[in-house]
Amino acid sequence: MSATTTPFDANGPAPDATTAPARGPLARLYRRELADYPPTGRRMAYLAIVVVTTVVLYYMLYIQYAVATSIITHFGMTYRYFIWVSVIGNAIGAFASLVAGLADRWGRANLVVYGLLTAALLVFFGLPHAADKTTYLVLFALVSFVEGIVLVATPALIRDFSPQLGRATAMGYWTMGPVIGSLVVTTVTSNTLDSATWQDELRYSAIAGFAVFVVAVFALRELSPALRDQIMVTLRDRALVEARAKGLDTEALRRGEWRQMMRLDVLGSAFAIAVFLLLYYAAVGNFVVYFATVFGYSEQRTNALANWYWAANAIALVLVGLVSDRLKVRKPFMIVGGAGSVVVTAVFATRATHLTTDYYTFAWLFVGIGVFSGIAYAPWMASFTETVEKHNPAATAAGLAVWGWTVRIVVAVSAAFIPVLVTSVTPLVEHGAEVTAASAQAAPALAVVKAHPELFAELNKYTPAAVPPALRARAVKEVGAADLAVVQKAAPQLKVLDEYGARVQKASKDGPGEWRTWWWICVGGQVLFLPFVFVMAGRWSPRKARVDAEEHEAAVSRELAALAAEK
Repeated sequence: MSATTTPFDANGPAPDATTAPARGPLARLYRRELADYPPTGRRMAYLAIVVVTTVVLYYMLYIQYAVATSIITHFGMTYRYFIWVSVIGNAIGAFASLVAGLADRWGRANLVVYGLLTAALLVFFGLPHAADKTTYLVLFALVSFVEGIVLVATPALIRDFSPQLGRATAMGYWTMGPVIGSLVVTTVTSNTLDSATWQDELRYSAIAGFAVFVVAVFALRELSPALRDQIMVTLRDRALVEARAKGLDTEALRRGEWRQMMRLDVLGSAFAIAVFLLLYYAAVGNFVVYFATVFGYSEQRTNALANWYWAANAIALVLVGLVSDRLKVRKPFMIVGGAGSVVVTAVFATRATHLTTDYYTFAWLFVGIGVFSGIAYAPWMASFTETVEKHNPAATAAGLAVWGWTVRIVVAVSAAFIPVLVTSVTPLVEHGAEVTAASAQAAPALAVVKAHPELFAELNKYTPAAVPPALRARAVKEVGAADLAVVQKAAPQLKVLDEYGARVQKASKDGPGEWRTWWWICVGGQVLFLPFVFVMAGRWSPRKARVDAEEHEAAVSRELAALAAEK
């Protein structure tokens, strides 16, 4: 049946309306475009592949932060150097996101599939075998470049396969990618670090990447440009979208796509969500260091604590997405989630200087933050893509590229700024464990030195071999040969304490207050998020949104009837 005589009904075109050319098995590994909008089962399968791909990609990206102290020790990095690994990685990821904006022209699926393979190869073979810290930095930058591309391509695929009235649910599942990725990181490391090295942990994540790649390379598909460059409100629009696609000039639709994204509702919203997520970035990149240096938690204990955050956030993302689609509104959820995050994060900030705060107090605070941020974020992602569609549905990847670039730049700046503000971190990470061990080992010697401060102040003016005989004799007489031997044996530890002890002690005292300042900055970012909700697309009232949906359904029915009458 020719395209000019295609019959239409409420469920779409007849099955043979558009037949894709036959493809050989090898061609299917790179030619992924669908000529027709897929039925629900296949569509859900594609969405699931995208979500699982996102999970393992972020598992591979975030694993380094869960074993940060081990990597720092292995390569002899300063803490500031490790931070710059993250800063440079995020900056490169930001500009990779802009490259991925061309996915409106190139397509999305191949970027996702082969980006996942590239990241897995780098994490399995590259990072664990890095010869030095510079090599590690370069390799991590390459992983971040891939992440920046996939960060844009995956939500673009989610948008393509989800009509607007199912968009919040779909974006809730997609947002679970970074969140579940974080949860996988903390769950695996909290259960395996006793018997595994940091290199093993990276390889575990890469093995997961290879497994998902095998599925994605054969199964993942994407819509043709003519289909994805239109707005689809409900699944009932399928027939209309496919009919319009036959005469659509996709090249003309994409002209000026970047200029069209330079609007307050796109740029402002992207910046607002980026600063709203400041606490999330800190949770991923700094919680291990924060709880180790301030509360003395091990990597495993901190990762177990973070599980409360990620699990609560993941559940909230999906449930709120479902409710948002049911009520057909986004903005009320963003306001409630944003305001709730402000309150709970403020409570968390007030506990940052209380070293008596127990594990489960933090756990419940993280549950609250996770729930409220999920309430805000899934509807925000849906509203943002709908805001982009309002300007040009053919510019979805360009709009998401603006968002991805903004997020990664904010992450890079915040990562670089933390060591400047939290100056206590560097001495505590670099010398805290060393000073603690030296203090324990040299405790008997310290007791002797403190009992005879003037004598040992005099002795410290000389090397052991150059101590004048009279001073040595005085030391033996006042301290005793046995105690003097104890002090001499502890000389290396005493040197560590003399060199770093005062700095570490000051950092331990200043650290909680400095971190509290950063947590209040995170609260400020959440406050700044709220006013930008008002510039985004979408209704406030469920009743008015329902009327809009009914009017849209009527318009679709009229157009389908007109098309059928022409055949």
